[in-house]
Amino acid sequence: MTVGDERMVGDFEAFFAAHHDRVRRTVTLAIGDPERAADVTQEAFAVAYRRWRRVRGMERPAAYVTVVATNRARRDLRRDSRRPDPPPGGPAPDPAGTIALDLSLHDAIAALAPRQRAAIVLRYLGDLTIADVAAAMGCSEGTAKATIHQALARLRVRLDEESDENHEPSRTDEEVTGDART
Repeated sequence: MTVGDERMVGDFEAFFAAHHDRVRRTVTLAIGDPERAADVTQEAFAVAYRRWRRVRGMERPAAYVTVVATNRARRDLRRDSRRPDPPPGGPAPDPAGTIALDLSLHDAIAALAPRQRAAIVLRYLGDLTIADVAAAMGCSEGTAKATIHQALARLRVRLDEESDENHEPSRTDEEVTGDART
């Protein structure tokens, strides 16, 4: 291995250490499956390593890895959706692997349609551009923008409803019994 090769490997190792966890978390939120996200993230970093001379020169190499991982997850999900469902009774997914977010926001994001959830996560948590989101989702930029807009509208409505529920004024005994003594 030459000095240049060693430096390239060191650059990639630093890149991997700096970005792996964030890419994995982003993909986990986008697809909703922590195990699959870990697998496709590893595969995406392997692709980036094989193409490191080109990838390291990109403006946002972490975005490239996120898009590759998301595309692999989408491909796997399409392939798996064509297979018959396994018999019930397997172990339940471990909720301890979810990302520590405010629970109401996490619940609101989880309640979105899968496509909307992926768009929001990729754009705001993955910090991808609209073009990168569109590439990851396999759609046009206009479709990605519209999906993000619709998802944000749904999130606002849901979070506003939860906020209203949590901030209702408490009722006094007089209001409950109708017994107002004046």
